[in-house]
Amino acid sequence: MNIQLVRPIAVLDLETTGTNLAVDRIVEIAIVKINTDGSKTVKRKLINPEMKIPEAAAKIHGISDEMVKDAPPFRNVANEFKQFIEHCDLAGYNSNRFDWPLLMEEFLRAGLTLDLTTHRMLDVQKIFHVMEPRTLSAAYKFYCNKSLDNAHSAEADAEATWEVLAAQVERYPNIGKDVDAIIKFLGEEPIVDFARRFIFENGVEVFNFGKHKGRSVADVLKQEPQYYDWMMKGDFPMHTKQKLTEIFNRTLLKKV
Repeated sequence: MNIQLVRPIAVLDLETTGTNLAVDRIVEIAIVKINTDGSKTVKRKLINPEMKIPEAAAKIHGISDEMVKDAPPFRNVANEFKQFIEHCDLAGYNSNRFDWPLLMEEFLRAGLTLDLTTHRMLDVQKIFHVMEPRTLSAAYKFYCNKSLDNAHSAEADAEATWEVLAAQVERYPNIGKDVDAIIKFLGEEPIVDFARRFIFENGVEVFNFGKHKGRSVADVLKQEPQYYDWMMKGDFPMHTKQKLTEIFNRTLLKKV
């Protein structure tokens, strides 16, 4: 194995009802965990999203309401998957923007919290976009010289993502051979919440949307505390609301 793993790396792929972090749900989850000795363990399940799967989504991943009617809701397997990725680095394809944020939302709905500060997050798509901007299927063909016949099968996509990462490390020695080095090469985004409603600017959380874009979140909350209520009642992801509440509580404590 040409990638030097200090600890296991968990490669995630989800199939979902859609792409809205606040409202959409998982219908299939697969995590391929690669251990430091190169051995692999796969955990994959169909999930009952407890909502109708839109036809447009079903056409992409081929998972129907009938296929998941007897599958467990995510809350029933949440702890099992949380334990599976403990002490792992985290990876995936476009995973920092979608898969891990959506999984975080599902964990929060199930009453669990995943502390991402204890995990390194490596998005394989970022390497590809820096080096060879294309899709996962094209990346698999380009780096591995294979056709991704089962695209949009969560397990097949996660397996392909791992193979692409291994091939990228082989092809681009300058990006490094461990997770820390690769992330340093790519650069880490200064985000606060997964939906990127807030970002860091000079170490300060600022709004990244709407009329307050570019303003300090704490300053806005001091001047317009009703804005907190508006966001908490709005159609924002739970992780965004969690981070907003942390900033709000911290701001109130400073005022006392």
